[in-house]
Amino acid sequence: NDMSIAPPVGAMSTYLNAIAEKGPFAMLKAAAEGIEASLPGPVRDGARRARSLVTGLPGGGTLFEEFGFEYIGPIDGHDMNQLLATLRAAKARASGPVLIHCVTVKGKGYAPAEGADDKYHGVARFDVATGAQVKGKSNAPSYTQVFGERLTAMAARDPRIVAITAAMPGGTGLDIMQRRFPKRVFDVGIAEQHGVTFAAGLAASGMRPFCAIYSSFLQRGYDQIVHDVALQNLPVRFAIDRAGLVGQDGATHAGAFDIGFLASLPNMTVMAAGDEADLVRMMATAAAHDQGPIAFRYPRGEGVGVELPVEGEALEIGRGRVMREGEGLAILSFGAHLSEALAAADLLAEEGLQITVADARFAKPLDTGLIDRLIDSHGALVTLEQGAPGGFGAQVLHHLAASGGLDRGRLVRTLTLPDRFIDQASPAEMYAEAGLRAADIAAALRCRLYSPDSSYNGTVRFEALDAVLPGGGWPGHSVTELLSAQSGTLEWRLLGPLLRQVCAAGRSVVLVGPLPTP
Repeated sequence: NDMSIAPPVGAMSTYLNAIAEKGPFAMLKAAAEGIEASLPGPVRDGARRARSLVTGLPGGGTLFEEFGFEYIGPIDGHDMNQLLATLRAAKARASGPVLIHCVTVKGKGYAPAEGADDKYHGVARFDVATGAQVKGKSNAPSYTQVFGERLTAMAARDPRIVAITAAMPGGTGLDIMQRRFPKRVFDVGIAEQHGVTFAAGLAASGMRPFCAIYSSFLQRGYDQIVHDVALQNLPVRFAIDRAGLVGQDGATHAGAFDIGFLASLPNMTVMAAGDEADLVRMMATAAAHDQGPIAFRYPRGEGVGVELPVEGEALEIGRGRVMREGEGLAILSFGAHLSEALAAADLLAEEGLQITVADARFAKPLDTGLIDRLIDSHGALVTLEQGAPGGFGAQVLHHLAASGGLDRGRLVRTLTLPDRFIDQASPAEMYAEAGLRAADIAAALRCRLYSPDSSYNGTVRFEALDAVLPGGGWPGHSVTELLSAQSGTLEWRLLGPLLRQVCAAGRSVVLVGPLPTP
């Protein structure tokens, strides 16, 4: 409909436009076909040969006819009488595949939609009278904006930096670089496979390509990632926008699977930004990484509002960071849900529980030293990610299984997106449905407080639990009486059921000292 989000590119688009601009000729061609059918055999054959010569001229449907399609059109896709008549005729006389070329106008009948190339391609709230789309006020720059602005600044310093987009320069932020360096931004159209292989060729030629593609769309180019990039160990930089749940675009655009399908590839380095400042650092890391392919993922929407570094400093490959030191329980977050992990820790801190929060930064290679330290010094480790099962948490479990870390009796749990598609909603609503809000994370963590020992003889603090759990779950006994009866030693057969009730009630228990065996 001549209204793609970005200006269309490629020979096919040019060819279709050329046909559409010669509508009267195409109508004449259709009329000629009708006349041919009524002619005697020899005359009909001659007329058909003459018509084939004419339709071989630029602007005809010959390309499709060479592919074995019968070409009809172009027709007005908004003229229902013409459209229905054409469909009926094609159905009645078709002896093979038929291509009906319909020309339409995006948003036909609604002037704001007709006049805006890049808007009204999806469903969003808007003012019907003015056409203005309703957007919330931003408190921080978006991850996409940070990426576009910083890549442009990096390109100004390094002439080897180029960028590739698959028909989404505006959506990926590359329109910012495109305005300043138009010859260094390549729009390959809706052809992610070609974009990935093209980036591989640029990398093989000594350039530093940044291939910016939405997570869900990168799935289309997976074979090329494997064979043309990873197998060749070429330093293509994959900027993976729209990681995680994206909101109004729904399940089709959810960036849920890239962690798993990239981290499984040899030679690949996989990062995820915990905030927009770390995105800047990961871009610098990717630019400086010439030893093989590297990917960094970041979500749709605004950042968390942290101060951005003046210039990004490259990170040490495979090294995470500890954001908050605590005890008993550790959260190891990968990606932009770091803010939710910290918020969950704040909720637990209000209840007297201080937990450790770490940012993995890398899914591959893992910071195995950090993981081992967290396992050794905490009773339980919980991983957190904006991705499907089989991603970062699976990588951590694989390391612990291979290194014997799971043999130490510590509890390890993974918090991921559920193993299903989540329908359209706001990102907050989608993460609520997925059980990954800060409150959900805190509730899950309350039940992850146990490490092995034969009995518990440390300090237990139950805050007002007699009111929450009348009788402590055992008729005739209060929580205080139950604890006093154990003379300082509380066996798991009593503590376990009690803690399960506490978790179900949404309350926390602080255990200090050796913990009982589950």
